[in-house]
Amino acid sequence: MASVDIAAPPSGFDFDVETLIIGSGACGMVAALAAHEAGQDVLLVEADAVPAGSTALSAGLIPAADTVFQRAAGIEDSPTLFAADIQAKAQGENDPALVSAMAGKAAHVLEWLAQEHGLPFSVVTDFDYPGHSRRRMHGLPGRSGQELINALRARLEALEIPLICNRRANRLYANGNHICGAQVTLPDASTETIGCARVILACNGFGGNREMVAEYMSEINKAVWFGHDGNRGEAVVWGLALGAETRHLGAYQGHGNVAHPHGILVTWATITEGGVQVNSAGQRFWNEAQGYSEAARAVLSQPDGVAWVIFDSRIAAIARQFEDFKTAEKQGAVIMGHSVDELAKRTDLPAPALQKTIADIPVEGSDVFGRVWGGQPLTAPFCAVKVTGALFHTQGGLATDPDTALVRNNKGGIFENLHAAGGAACGVSGSGDSGYLSGNGLLAAVTLGYIAGTYRGDAEPGILT
Repeated sequence: MASVDIAAPPSGFDFDVETLIIGSGACGMVAALAAHEAGQDVLLVEADAVPAGSTALSAGLIPAADTVFQRAAGIEDSPTLFAADIQAKAQGENDPALVSAMAGKAAHVLEWLAQEHGLPFSVVTDFDYPGHSRRRMHGLPGRSGQELINALRARLEALEIPLICNRRANRLYANGNHICGAQVTLPDASTETIGCARVILACNGFGGNREMVAEYMSEINKAVWFGHDGNRGEAVVWGLALGAETRHLGAYQGHGNVAHPHGILVTWATITEGGVQVNSAGQRFWNEAQGYSEAARAVLSQPDGVAWVIFDSRIAAIARQFEDFKTAEKQGAVIMGHSVDELAKRTDLPAPALQKTIADIPVEGSDVFGRVWGGQPLTAPFCAVKVTGALFHTQGGLATDPDTALVRNNKGGIFENLHAAGGAACGVSGSGDSGYLSGNGLLAAVTLGYIAGTYRGDAEPGILT
């Protein structure tokens, strides 16, 4: 378990702040922008030398319904439909109030970031993500999580919102139900204490803590860890020590399309636009349309825990809007062949089996795995990437009040000044891996971060105008 603890408050703190935010990924920085705009004195502390977190490892895409960006693209959507999609993917396992809060708040948060902070969001309009009944994934021009981090950090700097790096929080000071502050450790092992009126835990999940992964999600314990190593589970450890309620600690986002051994995410557009996955025998082994989170276990169950994603040059052209895919091409992870035989030779896959696999893909209707087809068939030249399954980040965490992001205690009440957001909080992906709907991680990060940031104990939480 993470080496963090809870202690009684000291007689005095090294310094004090109104709102202390632990973690400066997208969640923490959105919370800081919202709290600052609400007139609060804010401080972010970050364990790393620079902000990054899980956000920087993602494509930076955030789902939202009924946005100005969708309307400009002629896409009709609604928060109600979005919430229904979230619940359908998770088979109704989520807290309906939490789903409603996230689905209802997402459009406002994106439009606020665009209008007030200049982040140039646009909606992805050239392919569909599994489980979304509308095209509602929004991102910055480069479709990069690092780009999102850089844009948010630039706004913090422009507004002179304090962000102190190389400060890992290892202790919370509590007096009963009230959090009084935190202790942070510096690179030289010295410590500082920070008093505060409230704390927002934006320190993500516990995917980087192998002991916790083994305890709560043993089926993915052997997978490549593709998240941020700083995700050590401090929020859950603190919460359990304080008597907080936790939910769905076995929930996680996997991904079965990580280039091997390059360790580069290959966009799932290679599948949704008509690609397939085959094992070392050149044969398909599952219904890829179920989603990329489920794909992690499906791929890991194959010989040597690897597979090949097979697509064509048309799909590759779509995938190039993502920086990760372009990086994969530059590093030689994307193999091309002008015929199936050439591709088989270059990948060391059996040509007859690969020929049959591609020939058996129907033009329309369902295949033997239950996948429904209706797009364009694969045509030469063909592409292939060797992939493996990975754990991206955990989706369970501290249970929160949807209206305030305040942490619930295990006696039915809530903590008066402890918030959890993003990966520190329970998200809306159900209890396992199959409930993850594309973008759920960043959806929880920006919506709960915003809700926590705008909340004040002396007033109802609201919407910044």
